[in-house]
Amino acid sequence: MLTIAVMVLLASGPAGAEHEVYYRYVVLGFVKDAGGHPVKGRTIEVVRNKTGFSYLAETDERGLYVAVARLGDESAGETLTVKAGTLTRSVTATFDPANHTDERGTRLDLDGAKFVERPAWFRSTLVQALGERGGR
Repeated sequence: MLTIAVMVLLASGPAGAEHEVYYRYVVLGFVKDAGGHPVKGRTIEVVRNKTGFSYLAETDERGLYVAVARLGDESAGETLTVKAGTLTRSVTATFDPANHTDERGTRLDLDGAKFVERPAWFRSTLVQALGERGGR
C-alpha cells in the first residue's frame, strides 16, 4: 500500500511546497534473494543521517520499493543510510539544487546480501514504475 501511495504522490501535480521536486529525494530499487528471485514484503528504511528522520518502504510482488525522503535544495551532498534488516549502505544525495524540474534520487538494489547502487538507472526505473501503476 505504501508503494501505491508514493506512486500517486509522484504522479500527481504540485499540491504544496513539500511535495515539490525540490523537497524530496527518492530512493528506489529491487530486492532479490541470493537466487535472483524478487522478495515481497521486505521493509526498507532510509535514514537521513543529519536529522535521524526515517522513511519506510515495503517491497511489492516484483521486489520493488520506493522510499521518499524529505530533502531540500540545501541537502545536496547529505548522507543517507539505507537499511534492510541488518544490512546497511550509505548513499550520498547527489543532485543539482538549481534543477527544480527533474526528479531527484538514486536506484539502490539489494542483490542477495549486497547493496548495488545504480544511479544511472534511477529515472528509467521511476518512469517504468509510474507507467505500470498508471495502467492498473
